[in-house]
Amino acid sequence: MLQLRPSLELLAALLALGCGQLATAAAIGATPADYRDKLKLLQPGDELLLAPGTYTEGLPLHHLQGTAQQPIVIRAAGNQPARLLASARRNTVSIVDSAYLQLRDLLLDGNGQPADAVRAEGYARFAHHITLENLIIVNHGRGQAFVGISTKCPAWNWVIRGNRIVGAGTGMYLGNSDGRAPFIAGLIEHNLIAGSIGYNLQIKHQAPRPELPGMPQGVSRTLIRHNVLIKDRNSSGGADARPSMLVGHWPLQGPGQEDRYEIYGNFFYQNPAEALFQGEGNLAFYNNLLVNDQGDGVHIQPHNDVPRRIAVFHNTVLARGNGIRVHGGLVPPEQPFRIAANAVFAGQPLSGGEQEQNLTAARSEASVYLTAPDAPLGRLRLDPLPGRLLAPGTGLEWIDEFGDAERDYDGRRLGPAYRGAYAKTALEPLRPGRKPLPRNH
Repeated sequence: MLQLRPSLELLAALLALGCGQLATAAAIGATPADYRDKLKLLQPGDELLLAPGTYTEGLPLHHLQGTAQQPIVIRAAGNQPARLLASARRNTVSIVDSAYLQLRDLLLDGNGQPADAVRAEGYARFAHHITLENLIIVNHGRGQAFVGISTKCPAWNWVIRGNRIVGAGTGMYLGNSDGRAPFIAGLIEHNLIAGSIGYNLQIKHQAPRPELPGMPQGVSRTLIRHNVLIKDRNSSGGADARPSMLVGHWPLQGPGQEDRYEIYGNFFYQNPAEALFQGEGNLAFYNNLLVNDQGDGVHIQPHNDVPRRIAVFHNTVLARGNGIRVHGGLVPPEQPFRIAANAVFAGQPLSGGEQEQNLTAARSEASVYLTAPDAPLGRLRLDPLPGRLLAPGTGLEWIDEFGDAERDYDGRRLGPAYRGAYAKTALEPLRPGRKPLPRNH
């Protein structure tokens, strides 16, 4: 018994220390007059509540580190907006060497200034376990180079959820053009990105990764799911034209070379000058809806490297030009490019890859198969007419390795073998807003 007493005393001391740390967590009210001073005092578990008003001095989140159990939270205090107004002197939300931060329910108004709304700065060493949720980002469209959400340093385990980014130069730009700011193990879901001049969303290719404490070393997946991406006539043309979404390759050697994008349940609508989606490297693209009455749907092609491990399945694509075009992989390929169970209505519906159980037809024939493919947003429906997109066979057994692949665009478990993104009648028409979060979120 005497031998156990030091261990019990040590345990008691540790518990007391833990209770003391929990006791220090606080809900801290702030106003435009004092919020900058209170930012500097935040500790793990603290919640900074921004009162309604206009905040003009930016939000520098520098050297703020919560913990997995006690993140630091910054959000609006009530139902009225806390409005962060941009300045030409700075990026509005600036993140440097910070971790386990949650930023929610704020209005970021670019005010036409040359600034990003949220930026993990390029001079930072890291920014990890950052959550951006239910932000409204507007008026950042002064030029294509100005971004709604940007990372320019090594960033991992970000959650970007439920945000509205309207009229930005670029909606999200994650990573850097030299490949040395990797974006790893991210979750990007239920966002609306509309009216961007350039990309709605781009994740850059990755060079060999730096060695940083806590950076994932095993195989990671970045999930891009249930987003709505809309382009408009303000999009750049000519040499400045950009796809609605582009994902680059993973590191070609070392940690991350086996990582994968899983891109599913998204709705892509219109791009006057480019394809809706472009990708290379390792990716799975499935259960998406794509409509482009002026150009192409899906391009799987070289960009900074080549396509490597590719699966494109259960998408519904309507396009004036190419529906799904796949080319430019390794010779011989690491594995076949699987292009399966898609419903594609386009000028040139499908080319390349190992094709299985797809349905292809001219764009003008979409109304023979789909409920309301020519209606405007608000009444647009891409679910199949009864019996029109059933597929022969028993479905695709190999899709089990991909997350939520057994569910259709509306999140329902698959029934009989089918083609396209819907297994059943759509729950509702396609609208120009966020895709709703599931009820159990």
